[in-house]
Amino acid sequence: MASQPAPVSDIPSFRFTFDVDSSQMAVRGALLRLRGALSPLSLEPEELETLELVLAEILNNIVEHAYADHRPGDTITVSGEHRTDGLHLRIRDRGKAMPNGQPPLGRPAFGIPRCGAERLPEGGFGWPLIRDLARDLCYRRLDGENTLDLRVAIARQSRADGSPPRC
Repeated sequence: MASQPAPVSDIPSFRFTFDVDSSQMAVRGALLRLRGALSPLSLEPEELETLELVLAEILNNIVEHAYADHRPGDTITVSGEHRTDGLHLRIRDRGKAMPNGQPPLGRPAFGIPRCGAERLPEGGFGWPLIRDLARDLCYRRLDGENTLDLRVAIARQSRADGSPPRC
């Protein structure tokens, strides 16, 4: 059972930034670094898992698509800032732009297959998950750099009057 949001004074406000090499193995390391960066928030396990799932999907998409022709020195920058309405993330890379200059809508390209788990198709699940779990998604490309901003509603703080944060 999830606990009530902590009072504003109980959750520290902070920022973090780190760079990730554009490889699958580096994505795993980035998730560990994220756990360390967020330790002051004392997140519920479900909140941490949600955040890791969102970030893993985004980073894997960048590695697989934006940096499909991986070259040494290709990096991804992950920045975060905790606010009363959750964790605001900014992910930047200098890889290829998203098709049509925007993130996919997040609808699977296929229906639910009627087969066992071992026959499920690869891919197509990431953007539906990201769009379901994250809010305020904003993508832009400027001067050869992709920037994706989003918010994950974790470690939200109640206001001084005890009411939940406004959306």
